[in-house]
Amino acid sequence: MSELLLEVKSVSKCFKEGNVETQVLKDVDLQVFKGEQLAIVGTSGSGKSTLLHIMGTLDCPTSGSVMMLGEDLYRLSARRQSEIRNQDLGFIYQFHHLLPEFSALENVVMPALIQGRDRNMAEAEAKALLERVGLGHRLTHTPAEMSGGERQRTAIARALINKPKLVLADEPTGNLDASSGEAVYELIQELANQLGTAFVVVTHDTKLAARMDRQLQMKDGYLQVDDPVNVTGKAS
Repeated sequence: MSELLLEVKSVSKCFKEGNVETQVLKDVDLQVFKGEQLAIVGTSGSGKSTLLHIMGTLDCPTSGSVMMLGEDLYRLSARRQSEIRNQDLGFIYQFHHLLPEFSALENVVMPALIQGRDRNMAEAEAKALLERVGLGHRLTHTPAEMSGGERQRTAIARALINKPKLVLADEPTGNLDASSGEAVYELIQELANQLGTAFVVVTHDTKLAARMDRQLQMKDGYLQVDDPVNVTGKAS
């Protein structure tokens, strides 16, 4: 059995506005294993993005727990949660969220500088990552000077600069054409295989999700029963 990296236990999430309560997640259980590629599919509003945000400590569950390598994420201090986001987690969004005034190299290196790493070493790693994703010729370009696919590949490089154990991706190909989307998914698979990083991708594109190790479906706040995982991390 592969090493358990993150476990969601009986997580529910309720949003309240005035007297109206909306139950977005309902007793969700999920296990993520080291190095695996997991897709969570579902229609818009099914709760999959909310689940991803809770896994990444970007939103708090109403009830339940999220364990990562033995730590209960929602019993930790805000400072410790921030450290985990910076050191152990990477994030890729549908809208890349690159800082528009900075170059591709500066955007990628920023999480490493926040971590306090040596600038020269961090810049060398950022350059190597950008070259690895096919953007060695775009180091000094700002997001406005890049295509949608190039911006998303820059965001992937940024998510990997601190060598996270888990990358959480929210509709990473949602704004890309079919060719660019396919290239991004191929890149995710390549990096997961080579670096041993786990990826959890939420998407409504079942065709692309089928290329991942496992696919789970979110519907009306419920997640289908998690399948057993064998020693390779593939669904049995």
